[in-house]
Amino acid sequence: PCRAAQISRPTPNPSSASAQPQAMSSMMQPQIILLKEGTDTSQGRAQVVSNISACTAVADTVRTTLGPRGMDKLIHDDKGTTISNDGATIMRLLDIVHPAAKILVDIAKSQDSEVGDGTTTVVLLAAEFMKEAKPYVEDGVHCHNIIRSYRSAGNMAIERVKELAVSIEGKSLEEKKSLLAKCAATTLSSKLISGEKEFFASMVVDAVLAIGHDDRLNLIGIKKVPGGTMRDSFLVNGVAFKKTFSYAGFEQQPKKFLNPKILLLNIELELKSEKENAEIRLSDPLQYQSIVDAEWNIIYDKLDKCVQSGAKIVLSRLAIGDLATQYFADRDIFCAGRVTEEDLQRLSSATGGTVQTSVNNVIDEVLGTCEIFEEKQVGNERFNIFSGCPSGQTATIVLRGGADQFIEEAERSLHDAIMIVRRAVRNSTVVPGGGAIDMEISKHLRLHARSIAGKSQVFVNSFAKALEVIPRQLCDNAGFDATDVLNKLRQKHAADGGANYGVDINTGGIADSFANFVWEPAVVKINAINAATEAACLILSVDETVKNPKSESAQGDAAAMGGRGGGGMRGRGGRGMRRR
Repeated sequence: PCRAAQISRPTPNPSSASAQPQAMSSMMQPQIILLKEGTDTSQGRAQVVSNISACTAVADTVRTTLGPRGMDKLIHDDKGTTISNDGATIMRLLDIVHPAAKILVDIAKSQDSEVGDGTTTVVLLAAEFMKEAKPYVEDGVHCHNIIRSYRSAGNMAIERVKELAVSIEGKSLEEKKSLLAKCAATTLSSKLISGEKEFFASMVVDAVLAIGHDDRLNLIGIKKVPGGTMRDSFLVNGVAFKKTFSYAGFEQQPKKFLNPKILLLNIELELKSEKENAEIRLSDPLQYQSIVDAEWNIIYDKLDKCVQSGAKIVLSRLAIGDLATQYFADRDIFCAGRVTEEDLQRLSSATGGTVQTSVNNVIDEVLGTCEIFEEKQVGNERFNIFSGCPSGQTATIVLRGGADQFIEEAERSLHDAIMIVRRAVRNSTVVPGGGAIDMEISKHLRLHARSIAGKSQVFVNSFAKALEVIPRQLCDNAGFDATDVLNKLRQKHAADGGANYGVDINTGGIADSFANFVWEPAVVKINAINAATEAACLILSVDETVKNPKSESAQGDAAAMGGRGGGGMRGRGGRGMRRR
């Protein structure tokens, strides 16, 4: 009877009947709003695949810059035009916004700051590791299985590089110079100035050896002077900087000294008006002259003390005015004001002088010296050159060339070469270049994969295959048949004694990279494999991206609307009913 009564009960309005259970269900299951409106969330396997595709697209941008036959990129932005084939420079200027692809920019920067070269290599390797993992992710393999295998394969690869590395320690200075020049030449062979690589390689080695074991890169100065040819560039075994702003009387000063004493200052030598509004009350107009005289006496006292110190060259980070310039010119002393802090610090390191903040009690111990000081014309510029410095802890490369963009790229190329030689001096082990080391690690990992049971075998094999991207790209960029060259390399590396064989860029075949002096420091390859593996594992481990482009603007709008926004929120929550 109860069931019949329920069934026969009339329904006055169908719409109100359906509204009632909906209202009840919404009360029982309230809508949970976790993130702000407009937030974009992507997750799951599709997100991992999307991140891999973004990283591959970034790698495709710099892919063609690898190796001696690599192409250059012209990047035009608000700041001007840059022509470069340096991976880190291109990645930095591209201004990538994709959050996962930014990781590749970071590893390129870290490779550049830690080692100096191999920036394109590290981006290519990271992208290739992910590209090899992509089909497995799409087939439903859990990312952590791939990550585990990649990490073990990366550690094995690094161990293999250390085994194959050859030490250049214990050689005579001339032999070591020759070996370091070969490392620098390998780096420069892929740069814009590759035509003059031998000329610049020896210059870079001399500059690095000049600073000794000091780690500060700013002790090697690079000065750019447009005009002339690249061969007109020269190395100063000391400090050189462009003639600073000068006052009348400068041309009367001597422009060459032998074994001069050098005084380095960080004070102004000119009459200065008061920085703040100064007020002096005088009872007698005659007292005004005494105040003016006092100012002049103060500066003359400073100048006298500089002369009495015995220094023939006075340099200051702050201005040296026209009075001081003429005063020094009358006493056959050279002076220059507004010398940059970097140049002043390098002068201090080279000449043995100490920068003074006062001219009182200037003793001989704080004065620097050098064998020869002269002012030379270089192109349209005049340079002050200090050579034959006793400490010898610094060097300056003066770069010449045609277009400004060309000189800028030459500076970036020399920076890479300097970093490589510094690393080779400190970690004196080298490995063969030209893709030889990559092929050897690949072979080693393939052999090891056979001894692994389970899915890991496939993932380690993929890691090994990804390493072949370097020789393959070297061939593609040089216009050779990559498949043919890689087959020859695989055959050679499979046989005994073929570990040093890499791509021969000149003939399109294969050659012994070690015998051809195509070398790179082992630390470059170790750092590249390490950073690329880390980046690949990091991106593979991300399965959700939360992005809210409106969050900042929403916060700004809420602040601007003030009370209206607050009232709206209270009304929605139900607490607004309590308002009186």
